[in-house]
Amino acid sequence: MTPRYAGLHRRGSFAASSVIWLRPALVVLLTLLIVASSAAQDVALNPDHPKSYTVQSGDTLWDIAARFLREPWRWPDVWRANPGVRNPNRIYPGDVLTLTYENGQPRIRSQRTPAGMRVVKLTPRVRVTELDQAIPTIPVNELAPFLTRPVVTDSKRIDDAPYVVGFPERHLLAGTGSRFFVRSIMEASTARYDVLRPGQELRDPDTKEKLGYLATFVAGAELERTGDPAVLVVTESQIEVETGDRVRPSSDDAVIRSFMPRRPPRGTEGKIIAVLGGVSQIGQYDVVVINRGEREGIEVGHVFEVFKGGTEERDQVRTRRAGWNWRNESPADYTFWYGDWEPTGWRRDWPDSNEPLPLHRRAERPSTTYIVPASMSGVMMVFKTFPKVSFGLIMAATRPMHVEETVAAPLD
Repeated sequence: MTPRYAGLHRRGSFAASSVIWLRPALVVLLTLLIVASSAAQDVALNPDHPKSYTVQSGDTLWDIAARFLREPWRWPDVWRANPGVRNPNRIYPGDVLTLTYENGQPRIRSQRTPAGMRVVKLTPRVRVTELDQAIPTIPVNELAPFLTRPVVTDSKRIDDAPYVVGFPERHLLAGTGSRFFVRSIMEASTARYDVLRPGQELRDPDTKEKLGYLATFVAGAELERTGDPAVLVVTESQIEVETGDRVRPSSDDAVIRSFMPRRPPRGTEGKIIAVLGGVSQIGQYDVVVINRGEREGIEVGHVFEVFKGGTEERDQVRTRRAGWNWRNESPADYTFWYGDWEPTGWRRDWPDSNEPLPLHRRAERPSTTYIVPASMSGVMMVFKTFPKVSFGLIMAATRPMHVEETVAAPLD
């Protein structure tokens, strides 16, 4: 796929004729050195960056990276953890991050007590704490339902899945603590189930390929009795269970906490095709779906910039020339903009009959349409992938975004 925004990327290349005499190994080495040097030099610091920062409880990796860098996803390029500590790639509350330089390039180092031990004052009372308290990459506590439970599947799996057929005492809905009936759960390998509601069909806006159906999480339930129908009880509810909702064994996907943001493959590009949560204008921490997935090499942690523009628009001036009355204006009004005009048309002998007229003085424009220049609207990070689509979280927004805006790999 040829990236629409390829012109935005700063790329360098060697002319083939200038390197054909070099040994292949030397060519590879020079290329690697040039790429490494370019990558390091492109890391830009936030103008207001601190010299050091002590990690606080409640921080996220993205927020900390934004303190030091203009582009938070470049964190892996500058991160230099203390190799003498346990889990050197994780950051914990109390760690001190210090900005240093190596060969003129910025580096951020973590200082931690030996072996990852932190001094904690204990008092004699019962405590319940997480075994791993490393700070997350994104604010997962508020977004946990979106991070694990939305599903994209095909129509056959929806048709074949057990479904809600009714409720006791002719109820029409089921909330937390209520029972409901499901067709054909004759055997069960688990007692925990997710109730999903099939919804929006996802299609590629360019190729029209059907990418799947978005199924939203409705409720969690426990199996009370197998059979046809089986009986389940709602244990947690986002919205009330309705007839026709599908049921599947509960997902054991863990909330992703410790992954490093990074660029997708060079030139990767796609579009936002849906937004979760029923919003029309997309902003920070909204969850979106893009038309690129595992088959295109998309992975959790890939960061995209969101662009508005790139669409083809009608040239209103060109297409309405017949009704334009500029010829009735005085020469002082139009000569400044259009040059010397004669009854036979634009002067063909300026400055020489053998030389083409400058672009701004030609009578004819090349097209009745034009391409709207692209401008960045925000930054998105992928947190869940499927074969043909991926879910992304909007990490930053400079203005509202909308479905069908373009996502592209960050500039080099």
